Amino acid sequence: MSEIERMKKKLDRGQITRREFLSRMSAIGATAALPAMYSNNALAGPKKGGRLRVGLGHGSTTDGLDPATYENGFTADLNYAIHNHMGEVDDAGIGKSMDADDVVASFQHHMGETKSPAKSLLAQVESIRKDGSHQVIFELAGGNADFSYIAADYHIAIKPSKDGKIDAADGIGTGAFVLEDFDPGVRAFFKKNSNYWKAGRGHFDELELLSIIDPTARTNALTTGEVDAMDRPDLKTASRLGQKPGIVIEETTGYLHYTFPMRTDTAPFDDNNVRMALKHAVNREEIVAKILYGHGTVGNDHPIAPSVAYHAADLEQRQYDPDKAKFYAKKAGGISVQLSAADAAFAGAVDAATLYKEHAAAAGIEIEVVREPNDGYWSNVWMKKPWGACYWGGRPTQDWMFTTAYKGGGSWNDTFWAHTRFDELLITARAETDSEKRRVMYFEMQQIVRDEGGVVVPMFANNVWAASDKIAHGPMAQNWTMDGNKFMEKWWFA
Repeated sequence: MSEIERMKKKLDRGQITRREFLSRMSAIGATAALPAMYSNNALAGPKKGGRLRVGLGHGSTTDGLDPATYENGFTADLNYAIHNHMGEVDDAGIGKSMDADDVVASFQHHMGETKSPAKSLLAQVESIRKDGSHQVIFELAGGNADFSYIAADYHIAIKPSKDGKIDAADGIGTGAFVLEDFDPGVRAFFKKNSNYWKAGRGHFDELELLSIIDPTARTNALTTGEVDAMDRPDLKTASRLGQKPGIVIEETTGYLHYTFPMRTDTAPFDDNNVRMALKHAVNREEIVAKILYGHGTVGNDHPIAPSVAYHAADLEQRQYDPDKAKFYAKKAGGISVQLSAADAAFAGAVDAATLYKEHAAAAGIEIEVVREPNDGYWSNVWMKKPWGACYWGGRPTQDWMFTTAYKGGGSWNDTFWAHTRFDELLITARAETDSEKRRVMYFEMQQIVRDEGGVVVPMFANNVWAASDKIAHGPMAQNWTMDGNKFMEKWWFA
């Protein structure tokens, strides 16, 4: 393939800007070819039309339309197709606000008597009221320098209100698509919202999301043309998949991390000696090498990704140390535990759990790997069984991540952990505008989670997906996989 063809392909897919393309063409003396490319609409921008079909490694028969119940990637994508939110994290990682008439009722749905994971995020809101038709006033219990990010939480979808409340399961929103059919755990089908308000978004006529949990089946669907894109490719074979004609592997570095959360309210995980033994009993480097195949980095038993502003880069990296693991296990009186896993948690979760078992055996720790069904994993295993596998898409700020999953009493605190000093720092750091003071507090919080929390974080994973080379896009957001989970409204067919 010539340099001109390579650059044209990158332009068509949105991997370079028009300015970059023109600059490169000028540099190689190929400007004479530009008129023909213009006539072929190579530089004309996004095209309209077509049906985008996406195979997702998520989905369960227990899925529902209520935004307060969204708990996996399938419902997150369904949500972004039909809804908008008060905020959006763009390709530069910045939060942006938008106007909405029904904001009050939509936020209140996640406050008060609810099991919504957004409840802990909104506990700081003392009151919310409209001031005219396009202005909403939030009164907080204290300062929050990152509240615009909280408003972007995918659970807090803006929905139409009636008599001050929303019908959470009506499937109606202000998104780029209108939901036509939803078969939980199988499929969701949408048609274009002809009145979509965002300029330059919503290019496809139709959207089809298919739940295909098995990675081999997803890959076959992509290579045979049954779907146009898929998430969670088998990383072991991803490079070979990308070499197939018409297939492209995409990758971004964001906040995604894979975890093994322990219920600290349940024996034996209520003993920090047990937790510390298990944290020293895992060989992170081997798991990253054999599960991520180079598409990620080792974790340090806290959830703050290296790409987040206040990541504690100077915090000592925990190493695989069977002797230390044996020391803590002896203090605990010996350790024999079960570890629940399914590939619904993350691709390779069962294999990772098996490796973990082998690592721990060197310290005299017995781990029984329990292979759980994929369907219903998030409803029947996660936050139910004492120890299991999990993934977190992560969050762009420490406050958002810590409040969602580590604040005492939080709806998605999957370790059921509470720490007085940690919770105090959370409130103080939230209101602090001095960057260096916030950095010191967030460093301590990461250290507390690492040394006293109930989570093992062996790795941060890159966002990796595969797609037909017929799909094009602009600069991609990195907060979630597949362009911040906004592929349905941001991509188009080249």
